[in-house]
Amino acid sequence: MTIALLSDVHGNIEALNACLKHAAESGAERYAFLGDLVGYGADPEEVVATAARWTDRGAVAVKGNHDEAMEKRAGYMNDATKESIEWTRSALTAQGKSYLSSLPLVVRDGPMCFVHASAALPARWDYVDTSSAAQRSAEAARTTYTFSGHVHDQMLYFEGAQGKWSAFKPIPGSPVAIHSHRRWLALVGSVGQPRDGHPAAAYTLFDPARERITFHRLGYDHIAAAHKIRKAGLPEAHAYRVEKGV
Repeated sequence: MTIALLSDVHGNIEALNACLKHAAESGAERYAFLGDLVGYGADPEEVVATAARWTDRGAVAVKGNHDEAMEKRAGYMNDATKESIEWTRSALTAQGKSYLSSLPLVVRDGPMCFVHASAALPARWDYVDTSSAAQRSAEAARTTYTFSGHVHDQMLYFEGAQGKWSAFKPIPGSPVAIHSHRRWLALVGSVGQPRDGHPAAAYTLFDPARERITFHRLGYDHIAAAHKIRKAGLPEAHAYRVEKGV
């Protein structure tokens, strides 16, 4: 049963719809939302409502730091991000806020762990951006496969024969065998705000039966998404990020 792994949507409904359409056409039967549904983008309520509909059908969803910021002060964020958080709070309905508040930090499902940041102290929102950080998260997850977001990039970390962890940069669209005799941690990419210099939406498909993972990048109407950010009066930096993928 192929699983679509979607993270860091950040209120970008155009990017989310593109990824959901591609996932369905690619045979996805399960869905997992790995946090940060909101923040930065102009359509937080529509994104949250979409995720809620999927969770009603059995999808997994976990909380990200921007989701948590809808109910708690986020002192560690910069001024532009704080402005976006305040705008998003006012844009969300009580139902949307309640949904985000209800999300867990971590979900374990058989050999899989779903978490926004690191499974080691997930409420600290530590970045998994090194092999050692990936090892700490995987050890805390206590599963064969750990799937995360937060970093806004796509990367695959794995445990070698001697217990040493290494990083592998995947090629979009090229399946990678991830056999269960070792542990793996995948950063699935950002649907709504990639930061690698390419504006294409990013998400990942995992096929547990074949033990195979495929990272995807999809073109979508990012210009329209950026225009909506400007029209909403959100910080220009957020629109620029969506336009340029930075």
